[in-house]
Amino acid sequence: MNERIAHALDAVTAERATTALLSVRDLSVRFRLRGGRGVAAVSDASFDLAPGECLALVGESGCGKSVLASALLGLLPANAEARGTAWLAASAASADAADAGHSAVLRAGGRPGLDLLAADERTLARTVRGRLVGLVPQSPAAHLTPVRTVRSQLEETVRELTGTPRRERRAAAEAAAERAAFPAGHLDRYPHELSGGLAQRAATALALIGDAPLLLADEPTTGLDRELVDRTADELRRHTDTGKALLLITHDLAAARRVADRVAVMYAGRIVETAPAARFFDGSGPRHPYARGLLDALPEREFTPVPGLPPELSNLPEGCAFAPRCPRATAACAVRPDIRAQAACHHPHGEPGDADRA
Repeated sequence: MNERIAHALDAVTAERATTALLSVRDLSVRFRLRGGRGVAAVSDASFDLAPGECLALVGESGCGKSVLASALLGLLPANAEARGTAWLAASAASADAADAGHSAVLRAGGRPGLDLLAADERTLARTVRGRLVGLVPQSPAAHLTPVRTVRSQLEETVRELTGTPRRERRAAAEAAAERAAFPAGHLDRYPHELSGGLAQRAATALALIGDAPLLLADEPTTGLDRELVDRTADELRRHTDTGKALLLITHDLAAARRVADRVAVMYAGRIVETAPAARFFDGSGPRHPYARGLLDALPEREFTPVPGLPPELSNLPEGCAFAPRCPRATAACAVRPDIRAQAACHHPHGEPGDADRA
């Protein structure tokens, strides 16, 4: 990458980091397997997320998006190793967290904030999850208590996160359900009595109750029809417009286009491009060939799938992981492209002379 461009990008990145609510740097997650083998689920992911901003993290299934979200909340299994930093700014810390005696943790290392990757389980459970960082899980049925009704779980969450008096909890729970388009007639049902779409909406209602400064929404529109997808996306956007930050993890590019300010594209565990949503969807388009392929696969565009399959994360190539599927690949792609570039690609779209490249 051109040295001058590299310095300019570094300056922009540094400026974003100073105002970010969440600043992730070089986040990598590796799963240890038997026989000494390993799976590089996330590799050197870096991004910033500002208050009032939605960043959509998109890519095919199995590219590492959900693993990244789990790492931020300390929800990885025992055989996972995470490194890097995920700095949650002190502005995200609520008065409740400070009152609970966690203010020292939130100023660890002399810098206001909290490194989510270094935080212990006690801090994550009592201060972070639900209060500072909300989660709409990818598998909502696994996060709902099977022996309690949706209403009782909503009321308990209202009590824990908002301190609402007992006589007002029922109304607050019903308001939370309405916010997530969960029908009032199903509130007294148990999780096993819900369809996948209803379970998804129940999980969304639970995640929104605490009005956490940062919300991680992992495939929040799975199992919903288009009307409910739009309604859920709009509610998440309203949450963001109040000054909260949203990391939307999705394969639904229509939902991402509806709410995102920026788009980050993940492939084989790496973020290969980050771009303003306006340029990504409606302007000159993404620069990375894989990102452009995702858009071209949409029915309203070329409806042409990306050829081939993603590589196994346990056996990634030395160079560009997308090269075996890329029509623009050359011998240069045997070397891994610089991840700091606007697109981690040796032959991105939009370069001089690009019109001559098929």
